[in-house]
Amino acid sequence: MSTPGGFLTQPLRAGRIAAYVLLAVLGVLVGAAGSLVQAAWFPGGLLLALLGAAGVFLGGARALGGQGGVFAPAVGWLLAVVVLTVSRPEGDFVFAAGLSTYLYLLGGIGVAVMCATVWLPRQPAGPVARLGK
Repeated sequence: MSTPGGFLTQPLRAGRIAAYVLLAVLGVLVGAAGSLVQAAWFPGGLLLALLGAAGVFLGGARALGGQGGVFAPAVGWLLAVVVLTVSRPEGDFVFAAGLSTYLYLLGGIGVAVMCATVWLPRQPAGPVARLGK
């Protein structure tokens, strides 16, 4: 599944590119949904939004077999959150300045970093053998 050297050294195939795009779109959807939920039910909504983001990040890593699977939805999530942070000329906004908003922004970034750094690759399949035998 996973080749040594990370996701940048793997050949680009149409299926792999489609998976990255799909994960980025899923990250945008989770980021937008989390922005609406985190303020609606403060402690529970914030936890639900961060758990949803963690699920997408870890699911992407598991599906693609490496840290690149965390990167694609994290970029989509961050893009959605940054776009929704900007207020419009009419005065409309999604994020209000408050504790829940800042916890969601920093918590989502922290969850993405944790998912990318704690990722443990799968063990290679095959018989267990010691080198030199």
